[in-house]
Amino acid sequence: MSDQTNQQSVAAASVSPDFSGELPISTPPSDAGGRYRWSICALLFFATTINYIDRQILSYLKLFDQLHWTNQQFGWMNSAFQCAYAVGLFGFGRVVDRIGTKLGYALSIFAWSVAAMGHALVGSVSGFITARVFLGLGESGNFPSAIKTISLWFPKKERAFATSIFNSGANIGPLIAPLIIPWVIIHYGWHAAFLFAGLAGLIWLVFWTLLYQVPEKTPRLSRAELAYIDSDRDETHTEGTHPIGWKALLSRKQAWSFIVGKAFTDPVWWFFLIWLPSYFKQTRGLDLQHSWKPLVTIYGMVTVLSILGGWVPGRMIRAGWSVTLARKICMLVFALCVVPIIFATSVSTWAAVLLIGLAASAHQAWSANLYSTVSDMFPKRAVATLTGIGGTAGSATGILFPIYTGWLLDRFKASANETGGYTILFATCAFAYLVALFIMHLLAPRFEPVAIPESPRFEPNSPV
Repeated sequence: MSDQTNQQSVAAASVSPDFSGELPISTPPSDAGGRYRWSICALLFFATTINYIDRQILSYLKLFDQLHWTNQQFGWMNSAFQCAYAVGLFGFGRVVDRIGTKLGYALSIFAWSVAAMGHALVGSVSGFITARVFLGLGESGNFPSAIKTISLWFPKKERAFATSIFNSGANIGPLIAPLIIPWVIIHYGWHAAFLFAGLAGLIWLVFWTLLYQVPEKTPRLSRAELAYIDSDRDETHTEGTHPIGWKALLSRKQAWSFIVGKAFTDPVWWFFLIWLPSYFKQTRGLDLQHSWKPLVTIYGMVTVLSILGGWVPGRMIRAGWSVTLARKICMLVFALCVVPIIFATSVSTWAAVLLIGLAASAHQAWSANLYSTVSDMFPKRAVATLTGIGGTAGSATGILFPIYTGWLLDRFKASANETGGYTILFATCAFAYLVALFIMHLLAPRFEPVAIPESPRFEPNSPV
């Protein structure tokens, strides 16, 4: 089938409504003509994996208790990271929309790799708080850059699946961490763990610089695959287009649907990442040598089930479901899968592992679809900016949750009932997604394109 024939079939499909009365995504060519886009997705996956290994080191350092941190001090360190992450996200998304994904992502990972290495130079609580601030600022570029890259390199039918694949790095990182970080700390000291993590980021940066360009500037990309990538009905996008301003975005209630979704559910994932090792030690009596099995099981479950959760909506859309119905039905199912975690403190250890694994899997599947709603509703030139704003909202609520968690656990520890503290925390997590989805539905009854006038163009000195 020729490129011209493909484009004609796309145009014809784009005007045919589906059974819901909502215009469906235009049907892309049946032959994508190549799979180079998945190589780009692999780069995003490895970057996200490194990102989450960096975040896990502090949790394992606390388990060794060499620096004698209290729960509250540990909570303050993580809140410092979250605060910097929130501030960075708010601005970094717009930076990526302005200077492009190649330069924007490179800037982010260089900054966080250097900051990770900087942890090896400190030892006090205040020193670690400072290091976490710089790490948070650097890592804030990861998701705006990655989600923007997905919107450039994949048609809408594949975006949730592609997002779930790269976002599985957020599961693989915690999966690898208990296998690598304790070994490095035991044999080479905790300083080396931070140095190795920073070095991994710099190695990734070399591959990104050599292999990545936007699709229209990638010589390895076939014309057929480029036509497949550009087969959606929304406007084509060349990096260098002036990004949509914050005011224009925030005046749309659909933008607040994404922001609310992030604000209500991001703290749950942070809770899993930060406190699960301590949960198994404090309530189940599992030290570092014995807690790795539950943690590896949880993140192994998350890796498999979250990718499945990203694949299902695309399958439903191909079967004729509208984007709105496919996304919302799946997100409702994922929200319900989190609810059983309320029983995690009243069952056996391995039953708790399965409940937590199910909830964490549901979060990541939810997250893949939540991120995809941005490019479902907004043009590509706004994707990184809105992703950053939503990430800021999630980090803002995440700033308070670790502080509250540390305070609550120290209070229950004083009465020798830390399990009671975790019961309250798991109950909070259990219903966050249902509340978020209800509010999101009120703000965005349909995940359909929002009309935003074109902004004036500008000519960058060196387009990326």
